[in-house]
Amino acid sequence: MNKYIQAFYDSFINTLNWTWNSIVFEIPWYTNYFWGLIVISLVVWFLEIAFPWRKNQAIFRKDFWLDAFYMFFNFFIFSIVISGVYTVMQLGFKDLGISMKSLALIDISVWPMWLQLLTFFIVLDFVQWLTHVMLHRFEVLWRFHQVHHSVKEMGFAAHLRYHWMENILYKPLKVFGVMILGGFEPEQAYIVHFTAIAIGHFNHSNIKITWGPLKYIFNNPVMHLYHHAYALPKDRNYGVNFGISLSVWDYLFKTNYIPEESGTIELGYKGDEQMPKNFWRQLTYGFFSSKK
Repeated sequence: MNKYIQAFYDSFINTLNWTWNSIVFEIPWYTNYFWGLIVISLVVWFLEIAFPWRKNQAIFRKDFWLDAFYMFFNFFIFSIVISGVYTVMQLGFKDLGISMKSLALIDISVWPMWLQLLTFFIVLDFVQWLTHVMLHRFEVLWRFHQVHHSVKEMGFAAHLRYHWMENILYKPLKVFGVMILGGFEPEQAYIVHFTAIAIGHFNHSNIKITWGPLKYIFNNPVMHLYHHAYALPKDRNYGVNFGISLSVWDYLFKTNYIPEESGTIELGYKGDEQMPKNFWRQLTYGFFSSKK
């Protein structure tokens, strides 16, 4: 038991120190997610201001500051708090003889770096797409995902407005994706992580981008706006356009839906008026919310 307690403590302290070192620039810029998040956010926000899709939407849109707080809470504060739990779980699995290589299907460590990164990106994106579908399909998960869908005006920071319970689900499944790759994470994996943050910010931004022919591969703001639409097709009441970074999964599995591109549709979901307006009440909302 002592080793689990020590592991929990060490992980918590290490994550706390890593976050602080990031803030004070003692972490290399290419792995500094604290300032990386800030720079990406400012760039996308300035593009929203310069090239607004919905021109009547305020620069400081509805819930702008709430979403900004969610970004730092989910990306850093909660990560510090939960890091020890994940470490203890990993140690427990190790004691049971389950390692990161237990589910290995392929070994990508011998491949060229560009192919490692591409494979890492595709596998993790598919795992997240599938997780996202589950968040909509199962009532117990949808209750927590409602926090993300309570956004009424879309902007870049809405990307990271989500209930902390989603971390509990996403993280283990992403680890499962890494296990399929033999527990191997490319040395330059930070490229994939920063790319995913940027794409996610753009997808939620007030900018009209479709990527032209590449829209069948990459997710985009027009496509993702309909994921947040209040009115859904009658035959798809669980949702549409579940893509995270890639749209290809939606086209492959016929969950794509883009009827028009005005950007003026109502956002939210039926019953979203029950969603608390402040952060602290939203933290516990999913445990007591009503059914979909």
